[in-house]
Order: sequence, then C-alpha cells, then structure tokens
Amino acid sequence: MGAGHDHSHGGSDTRVGRMMIGAAILATFFVVELVTALSINSIALLADAGHMLTDLVAMFMGLTAVLMARRGSTSAARTYGWHRAEVFTAVANAALLFGVAAFILYEAFERLGDAPDVPGVPMIVVALAGLLANIAVVLLLRSDAEHSLAVKGAYMEVVADTVGSIGVLIAGIVTVTTSWPYADVVVAVLVALWVLPRAVALARAALRILSESSPAHIDVEELRSDLESVDGVTGVHDLHVWTLVPGKDMATAHLTSSADSSRVLVDARAVLAAHGLEHATVQVEPTGDDDCGAHGC
Repeated sequence: MGAGHDHSHGGSDTRVGRMMIGAAILATFFVVELVTALSINSIALLADAGHMLTDLVAMFMGLTAVLMARRGSTSAARTYGWHRAEVFTAVANAALLFGVAAFILYEAFERLGDAPDVPGVPMIVVALAGLLANIAVVLLLRSDAEHSLAVKGAYMEVVADTVGSIGVLIAGIVTVTTSWPYADVVVAVLVALWVLPRAVALARAALRILSESSPAHIDVEELRSDLESVDGVTGVHDLHVWTLVPGKDMATAHLTSSADSSRVLVDARAVLAAHGLEHATVQVEPTGDDDCGAHGC
C-alpha cells in the first residue's frame, strides 16, 4: 500500500496591498457619491453609491478572507485552515448584490409618475470621478480575481459599479440636454438589472464549491479512464474530485494493482497532475484485497 501527497500553498502580500489601496479609493468616493446623491435627490447616483458601498464591504470581507486563508490554522479541527472563508465571503457578496438591486428597483418603482427634478451637472461631475475611481480599482484587482473567489467577488462588484458610473454619466448628460425627468430612474433600473445575473453567477460558483461538486473544467470519467490505463492498475474506486477554493482542486483515489505499488503511485500521480490535480492523495491496494472494494477501505 502506498500513499502520495502533493501540496501547493501560497499567499500574496501584493494581493493584500492592492486590496487595501482599492478599499481606500472606494471609501473616499462612496462618501462623495452618497452626499451628492442625497443633496440632489438622484436615485441613479444613489444606486451607484449603494453599489460602491457593497464594493467596499466586499473588499473588506475579501481582505479578511485572504488574510485568514494565508494565516492558516494549527487547530486539529481545521486541517485545511481558513481557505473556505473566501467561499463564504463570495456568498455574502452575492447576497449584498441582490439586496442593493432589489432596493433600487423598489425605489425606481416608487418614483414612477412622480419623478423629481434632478440637476444633471453634479451627476456628470461625480459620475466621472466615480468612474475613474472604479477603473483604478478594477485594474488593481483584475489579475488576482482569477485566482481567488474572495477577490473575484469584490472585483465583480467594482466592475458592476463601473457600468453604473457610466450609466449615471449618461443620465446626467440626458438630463442636461433634454431635461427628461426619467433619465435618472431608467438608468438606475438598468444598472440594477445588469447586476442581477452577475450576482447569480457568483452565488452559483460559490455554492458549487460548498456542495463539493466536481470542478466543471475536469472530466471525472476521463480521469477515471486514464487512471485505469496506468500499467498494472486493475481497478479504480473511491475517486473524488472537488475544489477547496478556486485554483486549488483536490482529489483522492483508491487503485487496485498487481504491480509494484511505488511505480503505480508515481504513474498515477503523473496522470492526476496532467488533469490539473497537483494536490492529490492516492492509495494503492493489492489486487484481491477483500477489505477494499467498490465501497473503499
């Protein structure tokens, strides 16, 4: 019998630094947008401020999750450390997005038939400032969003807010040039509807991980077939593949073999690595072991 393990650990000080800078930028412009929105009674600008608040909350939660995952844990009750904190953060971020979108849609509905006069020039100025702030934060987070669900949650919210700032800018221009009172309301609704499917996608990705479903990019049946093709392997059972956090896929497998277990172990780990499973545990059992069968050991 043999067992093989391959571990990949990593933490990024650069990621933390970028998130802290992004949080400072968002906090500054959230205050600016909120004060202006309340002063001129703009629901579109209020929607953008609300999205920026969720950006800020997402950034702090994501930063906490990244620090907890990097710190790890020495507790026997948490042998994987705090990696899943990122996933729970993503679920919370998705819930925030749903909440903000629902609030804005409700406020927009309340204004139908009684849209207040909103000055366009302050909307344009603040929307431009917010747009520049969002673009800066998007550039800060873009590369890290591919490797961390916590960062991805914050990144998606900032991207949504960038679109929101563009919408507010358009609403301000339309208000100044045409004096149409519903430009503010229409843009707020469009931004809210644009955010909803992205919230669904984020929640789905997080819940897929929490349910320990197989990663979508790994063909488990093909993996099973490749393991069965390893010279000397007579059977594969208890094959499990799941994701701990994005970029950290895990696998376990029990192989029955009539050949040298050390060689089979090396070949099997090479197959797993070819499928992107660098962190894998493999158990090799002798053929005919009655204690190990289709249901594992």
